Amino acid sequence: MKPHFHKVPIKSRNSFSIRHEQESSFGTVWHYHPELELHYLIKGHGVRFIGDDISNFSDGELILLGENLPHTWRVEGGEGSSAVEVIIIHFLPDCLGADLLNLPEAYLIPKLFEKAKKGLVVNGKAKEEVIAIMRPAVTMQNLDRLIALLTILKILAETDETETITSAHAFYKSNDSETLRLNKVYAYTLSNYKNPITLQEVAAIANLGVTSFCRYFKLMTKKTYNDFLVEIRISHACRFLIEDRQTIEVICFECGFNNISNFYRHFKNVTDMTPLEYKKKYLFKGSKEAGKVAESLNRF
Repeated sequence: MKPHFHKVPIKSRNSFSIRHEQESSFGTVWHYHPELELHYLIKGHGVRFIGDDISNFSDGELILLGENLPHTWRVEGGEGSSAVEVIIIHFLPDCLGADLLNLPEAYLIPKLFEKAKKGLVVNGKAKEEVIAIMRPAVTMQNLDRLIALLTILKILAETDETETITSAHAFYKSNDSETLRLNKVYAYTLSNYKNPITLQEVAAIANLGVTSFCRYFKLMTKKTYNDFLVEIRISHACRFLIEDRQTIEVICFECGFNNISNFYRHFKNVTDMTPLEYKKKYLFKGSKEAGKVAESLNRF
């Protein structure tokens, strides 16, 4: 899918950008930029698209995106939703000076930047340490800003508590008309994934014939539209399973699948787990985290 080039606003007196946003519009356009992006989602949930990956996002997620990695977030509740709050840092690889990356003591930083080209989800203690710096860094000035960024890079470069997001480097240039066309397809799919969607419908949205649309979509995304639609539906099903408010059967039809066996087959293909296995895994994970919190509180 061809993304739109995005010019990140960085003030002339600053070497990098850090901002705290509420009612954010960060999920409006599929885009890329030469800056790396450290993205802390304080509040919000929906579906994120990074490279060739389609996944849910929710409160507390910390992600590092490498330079020119296409991405967008689609917020549940729509653009500008008041349910969204983020802290975002944008910085060029050499924003602290090109010589820094060549210093022997800093050899881990270029390695981090290379890994980030596939996108990294940051977990565990490393995530907690980085978030603790990001919050006050929003209002820092002068050398304090630089020290904060360098400290964050140190934590990220030295930790092994990360997960890779994409399966391959993904970078394509595009023009405005292609960006508009593919974002229309995105928006239509996300608004209608619960309902049957025919190729005729979505091809009309893209202003193409069915054959041309199928060829075009496969060329741009390296997957068929049907595969894309299934991934969208499964990503929503995953979130519903974790929320544990509905039965698997209800979730199946709520996410646009027409029968249980079809749902189970697609879910297994995408996640390598059955819906029940996925639900048990993440509910157990959540209960363990809650137990740790309760244990810590009981010490006081």
